Amino acid sequence: MTRGESHITATIADDAAGWRLDRALAAAVPTLSRERLKALISSGRVTGPKGLVRDPAAKAVAGAYAVDVPAPVAAHNEAQDIALEIVFEDEHLLIVDKPAGMVVHPAAGNFDGTLVNALLHHCAGRLSGIGGVARPGIVHRIDKDTSGLLVVAKTDVAHEGLAAQFAKHSIDRVYRAIVAGRPNPAEGKVDAPLARSSANRQKMAIVEADRGKRAVTHYKMVRPLRESALVECRLETGRTHQVRVHMTSLGHPLLGDPVYGRIRQGLRDVLKEAGFERQALHAAELGFIHPVTRAALSFKSDIPSDMQELLSALAL
Repeated sequence: MTRGESHITATIADDAAGWRLDRALAAAVPTLSRERLKALISSGRVTGPKGLVRDPAAKAVAGAYAVDVPAPVAAHNEAQDIALEIVFEDEHLLIVDKPAGMVVHPAAGNFDGTLVNALLHHCAGRLSGIGGVARPGIVHRIDKDTSGLLVVAKTDVAHEGLAAQFAKHSIDRVYRAIVAGRPNPAEGKVDAPLARSSANRQKMAIVEADRGKRAVTHYKMVRPLRESALVECRLETGRTHQVRVHMTSLGHPLLGDPVYGRIRQGLRDVLKEAGFERQALHAAELGFIHPVTRAALSFKSDIPSDMQELLSALAL
């Protein structure tokens, strides 16, 4: 193994035998995307029970697979001196309180000014390489226009340990959202699988169980507001746009949501007057077991000023 390269052992479960190899490995190694695994398989970096595998479409067999992940190399990612609000940091990981408007990792149309660019500068390149070139250190993400807490891995050991907790749904994540209307009942659970919308690939949608990934959100109303409410959403799973889609499915879309939100004119007027132009969603609490020290960690982030102003504008 060359310096900076990481070696992952992935175990394909019996019930995943017969799946496409890239799909089975993506289920077994949540730190790597399916596209990333396709590339690694094709480049001869995956070895299974029957030896080297180069076809991502090959049928997986139950057992252990070795995945060699090359060290991240410079691509569009450049270290940039961008201010970050660091809530906690040690040699293994750090917690960032991300502002709304900041993209987590570079992608088409956002090749700089991202959280990754800022992290490369702050950590002087000392970030986990498991996420690949585009996402060094990124274990999970929150949307560009969602604010709040995010954990970042500085070492591969931390990355793997955190990813395992995310896969087991043992990470404690609580969001605060301002939604249209007032949920009735005031608290409950949405258990509805999510997948890409077949009508619009930019959106997520509730689908049949065999088409999507299970998604569970526990919600409760924290404070009634004018034609709206402040809601707390505790995630049992963490799927893309989960809170936004689940709350919309209840008839209570997030205020300011440009994708899923359809609200009354009166609320649109309040948003315009307040200059609020994002989904009203904040990652307020984050808790997990430190993957190296095994200490229980818990962090909280106050609702940011723009959402506070919106709450004041909607106060009864």
